Amino acid sequence: MLLFVSQDAHEFLIFLLNELVDILEKEVQAAKDDTESSSLPPERTTNGSKVTQADDIHKEPLVTWVHKKFQGILTNETRCLRCETVTARDEIFLDLSLDIEQNSSITSCLKNFSSIETLNADDKFFCDKCCSLQEAQKRMKIKKPPQILVIQLKRFNYIEQLGRNKKLSYRVAFPLELKLIDYVEEADAVYSLFAVVVHMGSGSSHGHYVSLIKSHHHWLFFDDENVEMIDESAVQTFFGSAQEYSSNTDHGYILFYERDVTNNHD
Repeated sequence: MLLFVSQDAHEFLIFLLNELVDILEKEVQAAKDDTESSSLPPERTTNGSKVTQADDIHKEPLVTWVHKKFQGILTNETRCLRCETVTARDEIFLDLSLDIEQNSSITSCLKNFSSIETLNADDKFFCDKCCSLQEAQKRMKIKKPPQILVIQLKRFNYIEQLGRNKKLSYRVAFPLELKLIDYVEEADAVYSLFAVVVHMGSGSSHGHYVSLIKSHHHWLFFDDENVEMIDESAVQTFFGSAQEYSSNTDHGYILFYERDVTNNHD
């Protein structure tokens, strides 16, 4: 599979999940319409006008298997440094996109993702209690971790001087077991790696995608129609390059972790 600018694996993943949700919602609604139409009582008339039962205005949003598997909740907390009032806003997510640094790990990337940011100068926060712009501290936390945690490593960075994206070949270690102890509000969440999408190539506008998938306790390497079994230790070869210029261009790009049900306290 050749890679073009408009065919990024992460963009395709989000498109696919949203498309699946749309299809599932239409199927459920169609089935519901068929059931309701076959079970409706005869129409009554009042003063010559037809009377029909109105649908419930406050309908619960449909929860598909996509939501059950991939959807999590982030909490964006902002604390006013004047009155100490904390404002929290929840956001739904299907994946996390993490900035990366050289010779780092998923744990350090998550730490940076949840680090405290100070809002000052032109970025001051409007505090409803103070009724004015104030300096504040902001941080992002995972309020509800999903069953399947999808992590995109931001390996493509736009360079303004070049007018294009540059691939970051940084070495980012991703463990086979990931613990979200310091980044979640609820009980500890433990995840196991089961799939990796690998980008092969030196740039964002060209290259090739392959996948590593764990099935029945064995790791498999998928390259188009070619499938072969690999040793678990081979996963580490896709962490990235320890040096900026390296002949190794095969880097982990999208990681799929599944939550350990024995540690699930939802």
